[in-house]
Amino acid sequence: MQTTRWVTWAVLATLAMPAVAQDVKEGAELYRVHCATCHGIEGTGQGPMAGVLLIKPTDMTQLKAGNDGVFPVERVVKRIDGRDPLVSHGSPMPVYGYFFEGRDKALKAPNGQPIMTSAPIVDLLSYIETLQTQ
Repeated sequence: MQTTRWVTWAVLATLAMPAVAQDVKEGAELYRVHCATCHGIEGTGQGPMAGVLLIKPTDMTQLKAGNDGVFPVERVVKRIDGRDPLVSHGSPMPVYGYFFEGRDKALKAPNGQPIMTSAPIVDLLSYIETLQTQ
């Protein structure tokens, strides 16, 4: 009975989770420093390193369009933080994994499911969302 009560409180706390502060400007700087080399400044997958990668970088401007008009929050977070590795440059994404370590923020996917990740990834995600074309 005690476990059921704890689980109920955990679920209620998650549902009441406040919106996570996102810093788009900080996300833009993180993108410029850590992502633009492969994905390009514009996010189209045409960065200077794109030509030497075994798997071509994703066009970051088309993530929402390629997901029925919904930005794929969970997929993007998991690619960045390494839970969904993509071996495109000889090692799993991200190349800068040490920088993005830490799971100190929670955000909600479009389906309402909470996702734990780090503050820098939340900022980076907020910037990547601004790159989406309609």
